[in-house]
Amino acid sequence: MADSGRPISFCEHLQLSALGVQPASIGFASLTMESDRFICVREEQPSNQVVIVDLADANNVMRRPINAESAIMHPVEKIIALRAQRQLQIFNIELKQKVKSHMMHEDVSFWKWLSHTTLGIVTESSVYHWTCLGSTGVTETPVKVFDRDASLAGHQIINYRSSADGKWLVVVGISSNPNPAGFRIKGSMQLYSTERKVSQAIEGHAASFAELRLEGAPSDSKLFAFSVRNATGSKLHIVEIDHAASNPVFAKKAVDVFFPPEASNDFPVAMQISKRFGIIYLVTKYGFIHLYDLETGTCIYMNRISGETIFVTAEHEATSGIIGVNRKGQVLSVSVDEDAFIPYIQRELANPELAFKLASRGNLPGADDLYVARFNQLFQTSQFSEAAKVAANSPRGILRTAQTIEQFKIVPVQAGQLSPILQYFGILLEKGKLNTFESLELARPVLQQNRKQLLEKWLKEDKLDCSEELGDIVRQHDTTLALSVYLRANVPHKVVASFAETGQFNKIVVYAQRVGYTPDYPALLQHITRLNPEQGAEFAGQLVNNESGPLIQVEKVVDVFMSQNMIQQATSFLLDALKENRPDQAHLQTRLLEMNLLSAPQVADAILGNNMFSHYDRPRIANLCEKAGLLQRALEHYEDLNDIKRVVVHSNLLNADWLVEYFGKLTVDQTLECMNEMLKKNMAQNLQVVVNIARKYSDLVGPVRLIEMFESFKSFEGLYYFLGGIVNLSQDPEVHFKYIQAATRTGMIREVERICRESNFYNPEKVKNFLKEAKLSDQLPLIIVCDRFGFVHDLVLYLYQNGLASAIEIYVQRVNSARTPQVIGALLDVDCDETIIKSLLASVVGPIPVDELVEEVEKRNRLKLILPWIDSKIQQGLQDSGLYNALAKINIDSNNNPEGFLKENNLYDPLVVGKYCEKRDPYLAYIAYAKGFCDEELVKITNENSMFKHQARYLVKRRSPELWAQVLAADNLHKRSLVDQVVGTAVPESTNPDDVSVTVKAFLTADMPHELIELLEKIILEPSAFSDNANLKKLLVLTAVKADKAKVVGYVEKLDGYDVPEIAAISIEHGLYEEAFTVYKKHNMHLEAVNVLVEYIVSLDRAVQYAQKANQPQVWSRLAKAQLDGVRIKDSIDSYVKANDPSNYLEVIETASHAGKEEDLVRYLQMARKTLREPKIDTELAVAFAKTDRLHDMEEFLNYTNVVDQLAAGEQVFEAGLYEAAKILFSSISNYARLATTLIYLGENQAAVDAARKAGNTQVWKQVNAACIDKKEFRLAQICGLNLIVHAEELPALISLYEKRGHSDELISMMEAGLGLERAHMGMFTELSVLYAKYKSDRMMEHLKLFWSRINIPKVLKAAEKAHLWPELVFLYIKYDEFDNAALAMMEHSADGWEHNQFKDVIVKVANIEICYKSLTFYLQEQPTLLTDLLTVLINRLDHTRTVNMFRRTDNLPLIKPYLIAVQSKNIPSVNAALHEILIEEEDYKTLRDSIDAYDAYEALELASRLERHELLEFRRLAAHLYKKNARWELSISLSKQDKLFKDAMETAAESNSTEVAEDLLSYFVDIGSKECFAALLFICYDLLRRDVVEEFSWRHALTDYIMPYRLQVMREQQTQMASLEEQVKKLTTKQVEKEEEASEQPVIGPGFGGVKMITGPGFVPQPTGFVPQPTGFGMPNGGLQPQFTGFAPF
Repeated sequence: MADSGRPISFCEHLQLSALGVQPASIGFASLTMESDRFICVREEQPSNQVVIVDLADANNVMRRPINAESAIMHPVEKIIALRAQRQLQIFNIELKQKVKSHMMHEDVSFWKWLSHTTLGIVTESSVYHWTCLGSTGVTETPVKVFDRDASLAGHQIINYRSSADGKWLVVVGISSNPNPAGFRIKGSMQLYSTERKVSQAIEGHAASFAELRLEGAPSDSKLFAFSVRNATGSKLHIVEIDHAASNPVFAKKAVDVFFPPEASNDFPVAMQISKRFGIIYLVTKYGFIHLYDLETGTCIYMNRISGETIFVTAEHEATSGIIGVNRKGQVLSVSVDEDAFIPYIQRELANPELAFKLASRGNLPGADDLYVARFNQLFQTSQFSEAAKVAANSPRGILRTAQTIEQFKIVPVQAGQLSPILQYFGILLEKGKLNTFESLELARPVLQQNRKQLLEKWLKEDKLDCSEELGDIVRQHDTTLALSVYLRANVPHKVVASFAETGQFNKIVVYAQRVGYTPDYPALLQHITRLNPEQGAEFAGQLVNNESGPLIQVEKVVDVFMSQNMIQQATSFLLDALKENRPDQAHLQTRLLEMNLLSAPQVADAILGNNMFSHYDRPRIANLCEKAGLLQRALEHYEDLNDIKRVVVHSNLLNADWLVEYFGKLTVDQTLECMNEMLKKNMAQNLQVVVNIARKYSDLVGPVRLIEMFESFKSFEGLYYFLGGIVNLSQDPEVHFKYIQAATRTGMIREVERICRESNFYNPEKVKNFLKEAKLSDQLPLIIVCDRFGFVHDLVLYLYQNGLASAIEIYVQRVNSARTPQVIGALLDVDCDETIIKSLLASVVGPIPVDELVEEVEKRNRLKLILPWIDSKIQQGLQDSGLYNALAKINIDSNNNPEGFLKENNLYDPLVVGKYCEKRDPYLAYIAYAKGFCDEELVKITNENSMFKHQARYLVKRRSPELWAQVLAADNLHKRSLVDQVVGTAVPESTNPDDVSVTVKAFLTADMPHELIELLEKIILEPSAFSDNANLKKLLVLTAVKADKAKVVGYVEKLDGYDVPEIAAISIEHGLYEEAFTVYKKHNMHLEAVNVLVEYIVSLDRAVQYAQKANQPQVWSRLAKAQLDGVRIKDSIDSYVKANDPSNYLEVIETASHAGKEEDLVRYLQMARKTLREPKIDTELAVAFAKTDRLHDMEEFLNYTNVVDQLAAGEQVFEAGLYEAAKILFSSISNYARLATTLIYLGENQAAVDAARKAGNTQVWKQVNAACIDKKEFRLAQICGLNLIVHAEELPALISLYEKRGHSDELISMMEAGLGLERAHMGMFTELSVLYAKYKSDRMMEHLKLFWSRINIPKVLKAAEKAHLWPELVFLYIKYDEFDNAALAMMEHSADGWEHNQFKDVIVKVANIEICYKSLTFYLQEQPTLLTDLLTVLINRLDHTRTVNMFRRTDNLPLIKPYLIAVQSKNIPSVNAALHEILIEEEDYKTLRDSIDAYDAYEALELASRLERHELLEFRRLAAHLYKKNARWELSISLSKQDKLFKDAMETAAESNSTEVAEDLLSYFVDIGSKECFAALLFICYDLLRRDVVEEFSWRHALTDYIMPYRLQVMREQQTQMASLEEQVKKLTTKQVEKEEEASEQPVIGPGFGGVKMITGPGFVPQPTGFVPQPTGFGMPNGGLQPQFTGFAPF
């Protein structure tokens, strides 16, 4: 938005919060803006993501789940750079791919895009550049540029910038200034030169580089601007860097930067420099914008644009301004207001020179008068050079006109000097580009001097504005140069003519396509082809293959080539022209192939081989290919099966691989028929190809059908090779079976063996039966099948019955020895001789599964059969457990010392053997299980056979807690029997401590205390190896404590050597206090014993007796403590005195003090002082003196050496109400604060105030104030209160105190007195406002008007609302800018709070628009007469449609008529409709007509329908008028007819421009006999009425007199038209004659060819030929080339 009063345009582009960006993420650390294109925000809640806002499309916000510490968008492209710790990554968002990544070796402090390709990276120690994008100079890793200066240590880096050429760099940082005398924020910069490799440390907060062209300078000066604020002030510096010798020196500038008083801590944070305007935009932390002229440093403007800090900025390229984001998320931009900038400088700065320069530099309006005046002044004073500079630099070229050129041209040239006009042009050329007038005026004299090279130079430098006129001028001297001008001026017809004239035919199509121009191509092609066939072919290709469509018909091009027998060129052209392979080119494709099949078959073959075309006549081409011997191409094109079969049988003439692929294009049935035909015609020749075809397409055709085909021709060889190609890939059982059959029949036994071994898909039963029937000499295939599929029994039976015992040996010896057990079993089943079986078993050398073999013979009761084999294997050294399991079973069954074997042998499987023994001999099973630690099986067998002694011994030795837990479980039925054996036998027998330990733990774990006691008594009380074990003794006592407390005393007395403290502690823990006392007493542990008495037995009397007996100090101390805990204070103090123990003085003091035993306490403390010098003791002694009313003793005690904490003592006696004693104590230490309070309680009020004044303590003032209030000493209370209310934190409590006591008047009086204090603060004014609201509401408004700026308005608002003070509430809302609430309050409490003018001022400022509508309802109900006034101020805020609807619903539209009239200019349908309703009701047809004509946003037809029924004529006329406006001519005329408004009807008919409508109305007038209207309509609708219709009406109804004027008009028109036609015929005849004469004079070759120029010179005058002009210079042939008009105007 722009304001005429300021020179800048300020715009809020968007609000980031409104786009869903979290406010917490809007800050320097999480938001970046590298340009005016993108804003990038990192959000961490609710999840990590990056929000990308495209400022060009802000509604489409991109959100990506990215976890990074920093994210910056590329300035122009959708490329994002991310940093997570030291990892840098760059991603292309549109392509969704990573571009670059790198891991830095140090932390990154700051980074940003320096250019579109390079990232600048600042670390703690160095600065790097990473060229990560672009086509050149890309580096894989960042390159170090320079080291950071020490001055930047500890600084936060806020910016890093580069000059345009990259030769200068600057790093900007800020930090807190440790120097209290300096500015609080210190800015430091490091300026670095990449050429000189040197740095300079500079103090500054913001900086930027710029370029500026100084007056008279040939190149731009490079400038560096920076701003700094320090303790002495703020400066803007502008200095030159890299000075060019040819440029004038730029004088350094150092100007003050102004900061207003309220911004005393403000400092610069950002700087952008507009290249176009040369303006420095300087932004400060507090949101101020400063504009400075770059050249002079002049401050142009300063104002505040944001209430929040703008923490990031960038250049706003669209306006050459600055754009930034503040902490509220507002995206703001500031730029120069081009219309107001220069006027502002002249008006406010009164600096015309600055306005003059800026207007020229920025091409700005506002200084036109200055330039015109200065130009005229210089021109009149003959300062032509200066005048030329002024004109050349004039903004918007206001002086660069033809008039200025004429002025310079008429100036006479001084001798020896350059003419003013050339000076003028020279200055213009230095400045930039000439305009059209200037270019023409400069070209003429240059060409006259034959200095074309100057024009060429200026054209290359783009100094001239090219036009057709300039080209025409240049063409007279140089056609090529003219062509360059025409190209730049975009004059297509002359460009094409120039191309043709210079022979550059190849450029015509490119140019014409580029500019969208269409020359006459056919003539061009014909001419070029005759001159150069190759160039013609190239040109034809360009024409046909044009991207936007062919520029010439292909047929015509082919005809041209074929007419000259240029087959090669025609073929080449057609190949290029037909490459798109379109259906509409089918005839051309056929023609191309025909011509080559007839003349060059090899070319046709190549064309067909490339598959370029698909729309030609395939049958025709197929036939030609067959005739030409191209059988392969013929097959590719034939579709009829008979044709295919005729060709395909010649497989010897076709490529075998191709033929196989070809069959893939045929259907299944066609494939089968063709293969049958091939086998039928010549099987020997075609079998191999057929087999290959069958292999390749077996999946499509089906193996079954192919097998049937081969079998039908009894070609087992073919079947074998066919199936051999697919069997390894097929899973069809039939395929595998047929392959085995075919291989068998062709004698391929090894292949049969292989497939039987490897295939998993044949039917084993079927194959087994086939192999049996085949009676092969080699039974190996059958053996393999039976072995693989478990037919071992059938195999052995078959082989044994057929006498093939050798095959059985082969099977177990060579094929699969693992099947030996099944073979042995089968032989046993057929009752084979044992000798043979043993021999066979012995002959097997491979591995035999022992377990399976044993199982086979065992289940047949022939286990001993394999004993020799087992012995042999054992002798061989095998240790397979199965062998020994079998041997163990044989020994058990034969009773061959099985127990010894089981105990001594370690190689059998105990579990297997144990299971085998369970039913035979349980003890043997026990031995096996015990040997193998088979716990569960052992427990089970011993339980079942009542072998508990064995089980107990095993458990003790096994030492398994898990096994113990299992057998000692509560659900074990044999538990008691087992425990008895454990206690009676197993444990007493054991001498291993570990065995006993685990057993005891098991009993403990199983919670069997009684059984455990039995066990422990057995091994402790009875003589054993463990009788003296202390742990077991302890365990015995512990167990007894838990399970049988009665036995504890006996154990304690009997046992010795146990851990006394532990046993006693266990007894105490379980409530056995007497036992614990006995233990301690037995071992003379007196302190512990007395502790049990006082703490557990709780018998102080027994403790006293025991203490007297022991008579030890520690015993008396413990007894004293117990007596103290039992509140036997006197006895306790006596005991402490006997023990002479003051150590527990704190507790004694506290207990005695609470009990009021100060007399006894004095005695104790006096004892304690003998050995301890503790402040607590002396303090309590002083307090005790005070409490016993021994003030004299206290004063005497205080006078002697002591360490009394007199303040603490004073506080204690004060709390006890002993104020005289407190007075003595506080006075002795001069504690006026506590003394003041004490004096209050003593009734010495004045003395108390004096003491409080001396104390100067807030808390004292509070206490004295409260005391004075209690005693109603309000004067003294006010003195105290005034010292309190200046402290804001004390004010609420003080007010609460007064209010609770009911002293509101005194409180208000005190607050009013406090307003004049120097330290009066906001809280005082606020609280007084609240008090007024509560108690003196009549004085509140006056107070608010005086002090509203010094109160806390929200708090007072609540008070006013609670007190129903509505005017005051509204006043506060307005002052607090809460206009919404102010308006609502006035409406809700209108009786007291509403005032019209005030309400108008408020309502226009409300933020919630709904309040505006609510106010309308309020005024309608309560103040209808003021409603119009309210609507007037709300016009710009209301939705007019909603407003109208609101009043329409309440039927109050007439009330808002003035409002409707005021907003009707917006042409809103609802407003127009409402106003129309009012006007209809008021019968104001004139105003209604004006409204209808002026505005069109309403339902016209609906309104017309309503008006046509109106009783007033004028309203019905309006209905007809509306119908006419909406082209409803019949309805409009019908209404006019009804009301006899014939003039309206005739005007409507004329406006309809419809002959039918006009003639219908004419017929109506005839029918009603209105002859005058008939004649009038003839005049009004003259152009619409047909003459024959009019004449017919005249003849039939005798209207001759009325039609006569019409007839006369018709006759006049006819005469005029005839005269015009005669003139045109004469002109055409003359042109024809001239055309024939010109044709006879023209040469055969037209202009532009054969070296004859198309334009012969200045005297050339083109003559019309009578043909349609063609811009190319060529026409269609008509018995030869005809001369054509070139398209150039005559010179």
